[in-house]
Formats: sequence, structure tokens, C-alpha cells
Amino acid sequence: MSIQIVRADYHNPEDAAAIVALLDAYAHDPMGGAEPLPQAVKDALVPRLAELPHAFSVLAWAGDQAVGLVNCFMGFSTFVAQPLVNIHDVAVLPDYRGQGISQQMLAEVEAIARERGCCKLTLEVLEGNTPAQQAYLKLGFAGYALDPVMGRAMFWQKKLA
Repeated sequence: MSIQIVRADYHNPEDAAAIVALLDAYAHDPMGGAEPLPQAVKDALVPRLAELPHAFSVLAWAGDQAVGLVNCFMGFSTFVAQPLVNIHDVAVLPDYRGQGISQQMLAEVEAIARERGCCKLTLEVLEGNTPAQQAYLKLGFAGYALDPVMGRAMFWQKKLA
């Protein structure tokens, strides 16, 4: 079956339902924390994304079934004074993994970033997610260090709620 990659429309009910279902499936996976999304998050997710002019999503469809999702947010690089795209979620249903669907979706994300004059794409990946790391490496992603003496960049968080 052929895979169709599309730019999601947050106001389209099919796209909205697909985004929620795929993100919930990802949340159930160990790579997504192994817990379902709370109903309040499911209800608010797409309307809140639609409010953000810097958010966009890409979906992969196999016929009438949504099988992949990438959520992205525009950011800004102060070091080059240009916008960037942060790839926030990359999810492919388990039965469709290993077929290059994430690479197809990320190629669409790159096309969008180039259209918007972005200088780079950024993402985070878990240390134990070697399949994703291998896919990202094939697409030209890599860890980075501003100064080799200072070491590689690390992703940290501080929860506020």
C-alpha cells in the first residue's frame, strides 16, 4: 500500500482525530512514556495547536488510516538570526515501522522549513532509541557541540506543573 504524506489541517476533523490518536498511541509506547494521554489533553491538543501560528504537523496515511505523525514548532536561532524548526514528536504505528515512513515525513518537514527560510532542524531522541537515531543519522542529523572542549549539547527540562 502506498503512503501519502500530508501537511495536517488542524481545522479538518479527520486530521484532528488522527493527530490525537497517533499521539496517544505514541504516549502508550515506552519511547513516549508508556502512559496514555489524559482525556483533558486529548480534548485540548488540536484546538491549542491551532492557536499557535508557529506550530505545524505532518501526517502519513496508508489508505484511510493515519499511521504516522510529526509535530513541529518554529523557533529562532540567535546565532544566525534566522528561524528554525524544532521537531517535537515523531510517531509511527508499530505495524508500519521500518518502512521509511518517518524519513518521508521528515523530508516534508524539511521542505516546509526550507520554504520558511529556516537555518536548521532540531530534535531530541532518547539514548535507548537506536532505530530512531539510525534513521536521523541517515537524514543528516547529528549531535552538536559549539566548542569540542565544552562537550556535546544536552537537553534538560524543568517541569512547571
